[in-house]
Amino acid sequence: MLASTMLLTVMSFLSMFFLGVGITIVGAAARNIGLTPFQIGLLISIQNIGFLLSVTISGSLADTFDKPRILFIGSFILAVSFFCFYLRQSFYLNLFIMFFIGAGIGTYEGVTDPMLLDLHEGKESLFININHFFVTFGCLMITLYLVFLQMNWRQSMIRSGIIVLCLAFIFGLTRIKGTQKTSEGFYERFRFLKRQKIVLVFYFATVCAIGLETCIIGIMTTFLMELRGLTQVTSKIGLIIFLSGIGLGRLCAGFVARREKILDLIILLFGLATLFLTGLFLIKSAPLTYAMVLLSGLTVSALFPLLIALAGILYKSMAGTVLGIIKLALPSGGILIPLALSVISRYSSFEISLFLFPLIALAGFLAVLLSRRALNAHYAELV
Repeated sequence: MLASTMLLTVMSFLSMFFLGVGITIVGAAARNIGLTPFQIGLLISIQNIGFLLSVTISGSLADTFDKPRILFIGSFILAVSFFCFYLRQSFYLNLFIMFFIGAGIGTYEGVTDPMLLDLHEGKESLFININHFFVTFGCLMITLYLVFLQMNWRQSMIRSGIIVLCLAFIFGLTRIKGTQKTSEGFYERFRFLKRQKIVLVFYFATVCAIGLETCIIGIMTTFLMELRGLTQVTSKIGLIIFLSGIGLGRLCAGFVARREKILDLIILLFGLATLFLTGLFLIKSAPLTYAMVLLSGLTVSALFPLLIALAGILYKSMAGTVLGIIKLALPSGGILIPLALSVISRYSSFEISLFLFPLIALAGFLAVLLSRRALNAHYAELV
């Protein structure tokens, strides 16, 4: 039993690693493929439509079906998509393939956290924080991989596909025994929670947090090359710095944040993200730009895991369902914000479109700040 638990835990971490690879590949290889900001926005948006459908379906199924079996299906879809992405140069064909990359990584997001809740009762927070750290680790490693392989990004996709296919094989042979399945329907749970205004605040704040993180990853190398004059290699170093900030921020959030101070920390980080993102897109000095990239990564990074942790505390009796609804914000933020960026950059300019990011951070700050009293009152009822 212990061996099975450890195997599935490691498999979960590896799955989230390749989730990170999936969400970063467009940003890391955009200039090598020759994508325009408009095409980048469309690819990220289509990826997140696939993610939206997958995280909803797989998250709901995880309450009633065997989780490794669902992860087997998601891994197989992702492996095939990795093999096929930009095997041919047709943009619209690859737009279709990107939908299935989104579906594959959406399965990982929808199922691995509930699986860890089953496997590590009493230590859920620690393992979920580590789980999401591996997303950042995957983002960072695929970028480093591209740099050291001299931009041979297709080779990285083939190797990633082979490993994900191995994950599918192992998931197909593994089962979790002794876990309870819910008898309550998904729509019954959803109808109850959508009447909770606090859940709506979490949803909106998560849209802001995820939209910032994923879209900045997607456009970072293009921003640094087009508007700051960096090369292919130095722009990827900028992306590595941003991802390093995200990784460091998530580790700090997982091990340092006290539960009674999580709300205040979320408000502080949204406020700092507003300031640092404004500085990033205004400052033109290369050393200061790198500093702003790091600080932006640090402040943006911890927002999502902290929001997840706080929601789980406030709705402990039905944490799985609450987290499932909040995670619907992941593709929403990943669809709406890149789409807005794509439209603004096409009809105005890429430089002007970038100031969408500090405005989004400000919106998240105001949403949580104005709901602070209600959130604190809800928390006081629990303690």
